[in-house]
Amino acid sequence: MVAIERYDGFANMPQAVLACFERAGQQSDFCLTPGWLRHLAATTGAAGQSLRLYCLQRDGAARILLPMMCAARAGWPGAHRLEAQANYYSALAGPLMVDPGTDLRDLPALMAAIVAERPRYSRIDLHPLAREEAGFAALQQALRSCGLAVRPYYCFGNWYLEVAGRSYGQYHATLPSRLRNTLARKSQQLQAAGDVEITIIEQGAELERGIADYQAVYQASWKQAEPHPDFIPGLIRLCASQGKLRLGIVRIDGQAAAAQLWIVHHGVAAIYKLAYDERFAALSVGSVLTARMMQHVIDVDGVREVDYLMGDDGYKRDWMSHRRERWGLAAFNPLTADGLAGLLRHDMGRLWRGLSSVLATSLHYSKKTSGGAAF
Repeated sequence: MVAIERYDGFANMPQAVLACFERAGQQSDFCLTPGWLRHLAATTGAAGQSLRLYCLQRDGAARILLPMMCAARAGWPGAHRLEAQANYYSALAGPLMVDPGTDLRDLPALMAAIVAERPRYSRIDLHPLAREEAGFAALQQALRSCGLAVRPYYCFGNWYLEVAGRSYGQYHATLPSRLRNTLARKSQQLQAAGDVEITIIEQGAELERGIADYQAVYQASWKQAEPHPDFIPGLIRLCASQGKLRLGIVRIDGQAAAAQLWIVHHGVAAIYKLAYDERFAALSVGSVLTARMMQHVIDVDGVREVDYLMGDDGYKRDWMSHRRERWGLAAFNPLTADGLAGLLRHDMGRLWRGLSSVLATSLHYSKKTSGGAAF
């Protein structure tokens, strides 16, 4: 027998159910664990949004947790939208399943219960999702089976390294020669720049100093201020309490010059945040620190994968071996005004982009054949 429960916070979830998902989270992506989701809700919640934790139980045992956020659509009276509990900080979202191999069969029942809620949702948006996993296709089919118009869409590229049992030395030998030469040259220059200290903090007495150093480096970097200033310090403390923190700090003459936040979970080292003080840019302190962090997670932690998370930044190709994509699923309810308007806007936009691409290609070909592009 399948039953669906909905909770408005982890504090309202029965302890046995929460413990079940805590265990399941140890075998999933860190962004799907209850600890991450609790912290995300506590530090980044927006006005007008409410947390909705959907729990599917089969034969009395918790099987699937789907964390979502509900928000009323401004300007559309009565319109309600449901989105994955994910934002700027989330590299992955979606359902947390106790056993993905068998729990996929229950996704249609879970989505049917959500779609049947009143007031009905005009749109359901799940992102970012791992398109290569079976859960993506299962979610897409489950939403369609509820009568929703489902449109997959691209979110971002994701570069990662398959360690494949290699040592750091073996991995280092595969790096582009340009990068290897840069690391060797800049490491020597860095050592000559002053009293250099490279520290990787996991927990303990150095933690608070490490957080202060990270924040100082971030403020002195090229990066924009965090939209939610409490999120990163709290995340660092959370990861430290769980033994997952790898906070790398480069100090030159006692001053923090570079900082990187990595999270090691379930055999994966996620490169979550990195920054350097622009005054030390000529020393490539960021690259030197990345190499030291890579050596640590490969040789000490023995990870099977290193994940650069979000974005197709050019430098990631040098360090990583593979690329995959994160996609989203936008499901529109055409029986609601907001849902129908969103569906039409999405499809018309896609049609226009397709036509623009065809016209641009035709124009380019026409110029070439007419000699207009010859010089």
